[in-house]
Amino acid sequence: MTEEAARPGRRGRRPAAQVRAEILAAAGELLITEGMAAFTIERVAARAGASRMTIYKWWPSKGALALDGYFAVVEPTLAFPDTGDIRADLTSQLLAFVRLLADTPAGRVVAELIGQAQTDPELAQAYRQRYSGPRRALAVEAIGRAVARGQLRADTDAEAVVDQLWGACYHRLLVADQPLTERFALTLVDNLIRGLTPAPPRGS
Repeated sequence: MTEEAARPGRRGRRPAAQVRAEILAAAGELLITEGMAAFTIERVAARAGASRMTIYKWWPSKGALALDGYFAVVEPTLAFPDTGDIRADLTSQLLAFVRLLADTPAGRVVAELIGQAQTDPELAQAYRQRYSGPRRALAVEAIGRAVARGQLRADTDAEAVVDQLWGACYHRLLVADQPLTERFALTLVDNLIRGLTPAPPRGS
């Protein structure tokens, strides 16, 4: 079945928000099922029943669309909780992240995106602006709240913590000399929290 036949015919003018959502859904579906090598603006347009001109109005490049499509698929899984308990929140988020990378096609897709970004400056910029930057900001904010609550030391470097946790997971995904597992995620959080928990006041 062709891409055009995969979507029912549509009549009338669709609201812009609906068109955008359907383009993102089509992009995410194509990316997850077939990977970056098979991802093209033309195929996304056919799946979404939209024109290439419409897509380029919102996304300047194939890489930018791929990243937004990817994030549309994984965003519900990677929502960052805020329960007031930083250990529980980091554990929940990191476990969801590891399961996504290790147990679904999303891991292969993000590895492809990172690999291609090394030689594609537009994709690299889009990756930082549309995916890794916003994800990092959420984690930094969560760590900052934990510092303010006194759950982590006042001198905690939130940016370094993000690299210690998520960077270690990306390393195992991309290098694969050791498995990326839930146990590994739990160990990362445990080691970090034990190192950053404030010492109890003397005499307490």
